[in-house]
Amino acid sequence: MGQRESGPVVVLAHPSPDLYGSDRMLVESVRGLARDWRVLVTLPADGPLSQALREAGARVEVLPVPVLRKAYMSPAGLFRLAFAAARTLPAAWRLLRRERAAALYVNTVTIPLWLVAARLARVPALCHVHEAEDGVPGPVRAALAAPLRLARTVIVNSRASAAALGSAGRRARIIYNGVDEPPAPVPEPRAVLTGPARIVLVGRLSPRKGTDVAVRAVRLLEDRGVPVRLTLVGDVFPGYEWFERELRDLAAGSAAIEFAGFRPSVWESFAEADLAIVPSRVEPFGNVAVEAMLAGRPVVVSATQGLTEIVVDGETGVRVPPADPAALADGISRLLDDWNAALTRAKRARSDAAARFGTARYHRELREAVTALTVPTS
Repeated sequence: MGQRESGPVVVLAHPSPDLYGSDRMLVESVRGLARDWRVLVTLPADGPLSQALREAGARVEVLPVPVLRKAYMSPAGLFRLAFAAARTLPAAWRLLRRERAAALYVNTVTIPLWLVAARLARVPALCHVHEAEDGVPGPVRAALAAPLRLARTVIVNSRASAAALGSAGRRARIIYNGVDEPPAPVPEPRAVLTGPARIVLVGRLSPRKGTDVAVRAVRLLEDRGVPVRLTLVGDVFPGYEWFERELRDLAAGSAAIEFAGFRPSVWESFAEADLAIVPSRVEPFGNVAVEAMLAGRPVVVSATQGLTEIVVDGETGVRVPPADPAALADGISRLLDDWNAALTRAKRARSDAAARFGTARYHRELREAVTALTVPTS
């Protein structure tokens, strides 16, 4: 898709140059908005996301800004974040003024600097919240939500995200993520499982994603004599190398666990698998669960946050308690023990996911929200 050469500019701010769940959602946002506006996306660095954004119709500009990470999740950490943001605020303000932005679309609560810059530049701002930090201390959660007062519009991707914002979530509009269908049909899963059942987990190697839960569950299945193979598709955030080392220690001695690293496309990984798991501890929405459903794969997900809004237990997949390797192992066995029923549910899930989480609906609702944002208030 080519970039528009004229018309008003919408600036989108995003905290990562990678290409995971919320990053791919930014690409979908650009595809939806580029029909009506010129789109400029700011990233803190160049990376795999940059080219995908350009292909979707956006200009990309690198502007490093501080991003709220776990290290800042304390009162002292938030003070450090505010100090770092103050140093880079002038550059963000200048960008908005230079572009004469009709609106600012901030794709996360983790870069609050942009909402401050929008208020100073008198640019109407929208914040699209993809987080659901309901496990952090109350004062920190309140501090996370406080910058949302500077946004004229708040969008959340699930009821779980709205609830985690507290009072700020009550004025939020829910727009479920739009997940694109495979560019080509994904081969059907095997009708008969000969040899090990092939399980895939796509996502960051992260405690939040429950990667350790998956590894422990597969080790339990091995102990029970259930033939399985788990492929972990993804890598770690910088600074979390310790977690990958822990995972490899947990997997040591097992031929059933493969570390495949990052792959730019999820569809090949699903095509190689019989079933998918999403054992997240924290999951505001769960794009990968929808993608697994669109690929026709039976799924086992944690019964947590946004995943409960995607998968209906016994109808479109299996839900198990989060952070419980034995429960996850049991959920996988539940699929394998009645594989024909699992395949029937997977077909139902594919239709359900296409109807509820399609990109056309997402693009339309997002354009409506940004159009309303650009209308002057009386």
